[in-house]
Amino acid sequence: MPVCEPAANTKFIASGAPDAAARAEMRSRRVGEALAAGLSHTVSLTLGYKGSGFAGFARQAETHIKTVQGELESALSMLYKREVPIVCSGRTDAGVHARAQVVSFELSDDEFQSRSFRGLQRSLNALVDEAISISSIDERPLGFSARFDALWREYHYHICTDAARPVLIAPLTWHLGGAALDLAAMNEACAHLVGEHDFKSFCMAASAVGKPTHRNVMELSVYPETIAGTDVVTIRVVGNAFLHSMVRTMVGTLVEVGRGRKSSDWVADVLAARDRRAAGQNAPAAGLVFWHVEYPDEMAPLLA
Repeated sequence: MPVCEPAANTKFIASGAPDAAARAEMRSRRVGEALAAGLSHTVSLTLGYKGSGFAGFARQAETHIKTVQGELESALSMLYKREVPIVCSGRTDAGVHARAQVVSFELSDDEFQSRSFRGLQRSLNALVDEAISISSIDERPLGFSARFDALWREYHYHICTDAARPVLIAPLTWHLGGAALDLAAMNEACAHLVGEHDFKSFCMAASAVGKPTHRNVMELSVYPETIAGTDVVTIRVVGNAFLHSMVRTMVGTLVEVGRGRKSSDWVADVLAARDRRAAGQNAPAAGLVFWHVEYPDEMAPLLA
């Protein structure tokens, strides 16, 4: 089964994420499978990475292609002398960054006792690519899944509208080269996308074939902020789950409104079309950051 993909026979609600009962059932199954394999501890890593040097998060069949998952699993396998598969909270595409990605994996009792978390953190940070940084390591309840136990994910997208290139934060922004954006109109357009909808118009067409495309966008807003002394426009989106390229297509669509090329109500027509050709461009990967993921209280890190 591919890492970060739904397990067979998983029950999903219309929005594409497992409901509470399904999560509990899946967790019980994972506990049983872990114990049967002699694995009695679940560990999570919280990490950030600069995505520009990676072909996305997910490991590729071609081992020479650099991915975040490949870097982490290679380091863990070196430390524990076996393959250590990881599960991520949300796969990111090539060039997309992360501030607080979460991954989980299981260890045996001997493996768990063999290294302190502080020592493990130092070792992992020394072994992985310098564009990756593990900020914390925690024990979670056995059976915790970074993906399937997630309640919601948050992404931020940064746009620079200055005429001058934002050299200090250029790798983290979409530079529009002096084009002004109407933030009020963009926020009016956001209102059409909040809630549970069929977002087929906002995902890569090939990835939507034969798959559910309903998702629940809980929050979506556009606002100004300053990063390293540079004024940017940030688009913040929170949802239970996202389709392939969904956030970047939403951004490209909102920018059409912000530049005055389309009305805010046009976004409702795009949503209703259920056709990727109706939406705006797929915004560049560089501006997108996986910002945060939230878990239920019962899946919080265990006290040391």
